[in-house]
Amino acid sequence: MDKFHPEFKNILVIHFGQLGDVVLGLPALRAIREKFADARITLLLGKATGEVAKLANVSDDQILVDRVLLRDGNQLRSIAEIFKLVSEVRSRKFDLVIDLHSLSETNLLGFFSGAKHRLYARRESRSLDSLSNFKPAAPFEDKSKHATARYFDVLLPLGVQNAPMSFRFAPAPSDVDRINALFFSDITDGFDGLVGLFPGAGNPSRCWQLENFAELAKWLVDTSLRPIVFLGPEEEGLKDDVIKLFPGGTQVIDGLTITEFIAAVSRLSSFVGNDTGPIHLAACSGVPVVLLLDERAPTTYLPLTDELEIVKNQTIDKITVEDVFHAIKEIISKPELR
Repeated sequence: MDKFHPEFKNILVIHFGQLGDVVLGLPALRAIREKFADARITLLLGKATGEVAKLANVSDDQILVDRVLLRDGNQLRSIAEIFKLVSEVRSRKFDLVIDLHSLSETNLLGFFSGAKHRLYARRESRSLDSLSNFKPAAPFEDKSKHATARYFDVLLPLGVQNAPMSFRFAPAPSDVDRINALFFSDITDGFDGLVGLFPGAGNPSRCWQLENFAELAKWLVDTSLRPIVFLGPEEEGLKDDVIKLFPGGTQVIDGLTITEFIAAVSRLSSFVGNDTGPIHLAACSGVPVVLLLDERAPTTYLPLTDELEIVKNQTIDKITVEDVFHAIKEIISKPELR
């Protein structure tokens, strides 16, 4: 396929996954950027993931779509926004569209983009394979592979092979300075380290009980580790309960942008959370991660890090505070992580 590469000067890459999906796709997005260093690359993303991709520096431009508004907003307005999006994409005259996450609606958008070449992930019951025309086509999705490896499979027809399956963020210095001034001035006084706790998750079935996090925070304080509770937009309703349940010495941080969150977690000794987007951001920030997982959950979406302790049980509510505490102590005591 090398004979095609000189033509690809204006590339649209679509990734309509959620936050964790986009983080797991960053190695593939970086590989596209490196493979087509002279091309102009535009990412089409959900609005909530634009900050992540921008910090990762894997494109020249972005088109951001409010997926929630399209799904749940006024129907006539949503239809108008879709037509507007199609018009904008067509006006940019892309010569190659790559749909990494491949949903039927994004496959249709790629088809109507006017791009001569279309390369789509081939996902069972999710993608419209007939709308992809790249030869050879990407292999069918192998669900036994890690999600990052599956994104790389989409790029095999482009000759992308043996690229690193890891990614690290470098926090913006301005964010680090602001976060230090707001939250971390003298915060370690009397403590041996900082442990981040993220009690939320997109799906309640993936959430360890808030009372368990509160009890864990007490264990941490008793052993001179300071708990830092992070709350995202979906966890704002938990703030009063966190203040009531958690011990004195617990810092609660909310209202952060994604780039500020990355700067904040880079200060931690470890980060503990459910299977959700922020755990992936923390892993790519270089902080050791303790992941709480239901045994029935697939392991093909694990965070991109070797600095990982997984605590799991038959169901997430059966995970004990003691098991999580010992996992924290284990990961922060590893010589290579000191």
